[in-house]
Amino acid sequence: MPNKTKEMIDIYSWATPNGHKVHIMMEECGYRLGRDWLAHPVDISAGDQFTKEFLSISPNNKIPAMVDPHGPDGKPMALFESGAILLYLASKTGRFLPKTTRGKFEVMQWLMFQMGGVGPMLGQTHHFRIYAPEKVPYAIDRYTNETRRLYGVMDKELSKKRFIAGKDYSIADIAIFPWTRSWKNQGITLEEFPNVNSWHEEIAARPAVKRGVEVLTALRKPLTDDKAKENLFGKAQYQKR
Repeated sequence: MPNKTKEMIDIYSWATPNGHKVHIMMEECGYRLGRDWLAHPVDISAGDQFTKEFLSISPNNKIPAMVDPHGPDGKPMALFESGAILLYLASKTGRFLPKTTRGKFEVMQWLMFQMGGVGPMLGQTHHFRIYAPEKVPYAIDRYTNETRRLYGVMDKELSKKRFIAGKDYSIADIAIFPWTRSWKNQGITLEEFPNVNSWHEEIAARPAVKRGVEVLTALRKPLTDDKAKENLFGKAQYQKR
């Protein structure tokens, strides 16, 4: 996709938890929207994720994706997958990932916990509780219970430390936080998990987080029409490209 301003990092994204991870990380790393990076809207309900241009940098047709005009070798670097982008930005800026081998892996295990558990499971909870065309009690119970289990894991961990991977704020917190913003859609209340609740409130108050969660939010509309649902959940997702 064309780079509008060569000196800026291009983020191709939408106002979803996975998109907000990267929006927050950019702001936390000291980059400023409009000065150091650009947010290019990829309206996933309109099917923008299936365009040839977007697929050239995100072959999995998922947001977010990134193009850094100043990659590690001085050449442009394109990346997809939010977790990979967080790791890249942490490496590029030297922030939010410990420098010791032990510390790095303590953070990375919780990043993987989000990528492999929190994101996929809470996403299914949202789908079956809110978006599925028919209510399937088994699926609703299964994913709501798994959501509650995952919150329980985090609550126990946060009873022992300030942040999910230790005493310092890290990419693991940045990855998990946007998903906990949607707790109302997950059949729980944060008050059930007091340590998660305290952690959530502390992170939500960070200035960079406040800026990050506003990125592209004004463009996102309620999911109501059948075409949008087809692009997100229907046959459009599974067409060969």
